[in-house]
Amino acid sequence: MDGFAERLAKLRREAQREWKRRVKRRKREKVSPREWRLLGAAVLQGLLRLVAIVALPFFVLVRGAVFFYERGRVPAWLALLVAALLTTGLVTLYASWLLRTLTGRSPVLLVAKWVALPLVVFYCGSSLLYLSRVNAKPEVRAYYTSLHPLLRLALSTWILVDDRLVVTDMRRSREDYPRMRLSVNETSLHYRQADGWVHAVDLRTAHRGWVRNRLVQVYFWMMGFDTLRHVGTADHLHVELD
Repeated sequence: MDGFAERLAKLRREAQREWKRRVKRRKREKVSPREWRLLGAAVLQGLLRLVAIVALPFFVLVRGAVFFYERGRVPAWLALLVAALLTTGLVTLYASWLLRTLTGRSPVLLVAKWVALPLVVFYCGSSLLYLSRVNAKPEVRAYYTSLHPLLRLALSTWILVDDRLVVTDMRRSREDYPRMRLSVNETSLHYRQADGWVHAVDLRTAHRGWVRNRLVQVYFWMMGFDTLRHVGTADHLHVELD
């Protein structure tokens, strides 16, 4: 019995020495460029996947609302309600998966009632009612609630990414054009439309760089809005909802 114990201890010591030799040899080995490329690709893929997961609820909310409004020919509030319900369902799936991972339980109805629904309602409410003074002049902010709800929702969502976005104009009247030394545009969507909302907004582009301005334009285009970069009174990006 003692001999067996001695052999077992000797075997354990030899295994430990072999393990240490392999660890040291592994540390001395240099990582090949191919391995670095594979690691970089894996990290990039993980980051893109994370961005997609985070962005998806906002995409469903904004793009879904615009889709139902334009294709379904329904009132803005109904389109927003349908998109908000879809977003609530998606957030419920996210929260349920996270809760199941952490606790092993997933009370879907409770998660929807106490987590997903309050989050979506709070986000929509704050987006529709509030615009920071950093993102618009006081005289422009005063007209914020006259802007179409889907435009307000889209603006607030992009401001989460680009907090230095500046709104330069929203509502106009025909008297404003001569004051700006422009000819009167009878079809301007900056006027209050038949549904009671202003359907256009102008965004500052000066001193923001080509890449940032292009990203803003691509974002609104992806969300279903029409965009036009032009120089009326100053270089700006015009965004409108038909």
